[in-house]
Amino acid sequence: MRLNIVFKNARCAVLEYMDGSIFTLGAKAQIVVNGEPKGETDRVIFSVHGLKPQTVYRVELRRGEEALAAAVFTTDYEYVTLDVRDFGARGDGKADDTPFIQAAIMACPKDSRVLIPPGEYRVVSLFLKDDVSIELEEGAHIKAFTDRTRFPVFPAMLQSYDEQEEYNLGTWEGNPLPMFSGIITGVNVKNVIIYGRGVLDGCASFEEGNWWRDHRTMKTAFRPRMIFLHHCEQVVVQGITVQNSPAWNLHPYFSDHLRFLDLTVLNPKDSPNTDGLDPESCRDVEIAGVYFSLGDDCIAIKSGKIYMGSRYRRPSSNICIRQCCMRDGHGSVTIGSEMAGGVRDLVVKDCLFLNTDRGLRIKTRRGRGKDAVIEGILFDHIRMDHVMTPFVVNCFYYCDPDGYSEYVRTKEALPVDDRTPDIRSLTFRDIQADNCHVAAAYFYGLPEQKIKKIEMEHVHVTYADRPKADIPAMMEGISPMSGRGIYANNVKLLLLKDVAIEGQEGPAVTLENIDQTGI
Repeated sequence: MRLNIVFKNARCAVLEYMDGSIFTLGAKAQIVVNGEPKGETDRVIFSVHGLKPQTVYRVELRRGEEALAAAVFTTDYEYVTLDVRDFGARGDGKADDTPFIQAAIMACPKDSRVLIPPGEYRVVSLFLKDDVSIELEEGAHIKAFTDRTRFPVFPAMLQSYDEQEEYNLGTWEGNPLPMFSGIITGVNVKNVIIYGRGVLDGCASFEEGNWWRDHRTMKTAFRPRMIFLHHCEQVVVQGITVQNSPAWNLHPYFSDHLRFLDLTVLNPKDSPNTDGLDPESCRDVEIAGVYFSLGDDCIAIKSGKIYMGSRYRRPSSNICIRQCCMRDGHGSVTIGSEMAGGVRDLVVKDCLFLNTDRGLRIKTRRGRGKDAVIEGILFDHIRMDHVMTPFVVNCFYYCDPDGYSEYVRTKEALPVDDRTPDIRSLTFRDIQADNCHVAAAYFYGLPEQKIKKIEMEHVHVTYADRPKADIPAMMEGISPMSGRGIYANNVKLLLLKDVAIEGQEGPAVTLENIDQTGI
């Protein structure tokens, strides 16, 4: 058994106990720091806070008298701490603390810390700069104002300016639809750390005048994210709780070398379009030890719709998701449907999926383009419980007006051209999915561009005692179903090795238009 250092800075460390567990330990363990008890944990990945700069620490995990594992490290150098209260922030839950916190951020030298101590801080948008570390101490609660007229907008950055015709979005208050800044926003910044045990709260609700009330007429892109990173590099978000987002919680966009560690992301189950974490055209992303419970996809990997994908051809790539728990969302891990730039080299391992509609969810369709390539996707050592349909690949996704066109929905083979997406390789290994409801798997490729390879190895699916009926994928022509086995259509190579489907209604495997199988 090993205790590895995942991340450290001057004031905290993230550690991982390597015993083969998924997300949670079998029983709680005591955290001992330099011989002193510092609480307990039941997580594989956990954090230790309240450390001092340039200090040697020995962290142990113990159960009673048994030492499970230990790690030794030295915290980083810190030049100075700037307390936002010294800049005028009140933290009384009433005053607008935006300018005072922003002043502390802008005044912070390199290798220093902006400290947000316990209190309730009301803000609009906070903007990051290079080489800044911001700590939200335990008890610090940053709460967003909900008046959208107070939020800055970024019309020059709005990818959907190129997509007005596609979406037919029109205008808002007589102007082209804007993209609001995030509650915390980074634009072209490097070497940023946001960490601590505090809370970032979007204060969204269905109440009159609040963000979710008009969600059907106001597109998600035009409500603030909680953290929005635009062309950023070397960013770490660690430890904090992010909750009640008006839209997507965490949205890194065209950004590289990102780490999201030991976070908690919470939204109500019925909150619309509140994805947990959506890397869009991002490279080198680590998502580890994060707990999601929300109203839409927990993690959605994207790379733009038609225009952005074809113009920049920048896939989301080299993404590792591990030791995370996804609960209550539509999809545990989703690819698309905005993936015109492609998604490559995605690894999801050692994760727990609970009560989501789908486990893996791939959404694409004709029109996403020839650069919409999906390849190198690996799901390994995953445990699911009460996931409605564990595996879904849908090449006829019908969301948005163009999704209902005859071009998108026809099941007849069309010519392969510059508009045709391509799914190349998907691997699912060592997966246990219990209490499934709708179908074990639903794979539906394009007839003219079949899914090239799906490989399932050591996969076991069981069904709930009273499985609920629903559609497995958002595409036309599917009736609600329950207890179905594996259904695959339009796949070139389907490999099933040690795949067990138990308790289904009807055949365990139904195949149509499969070129080659290995069962």
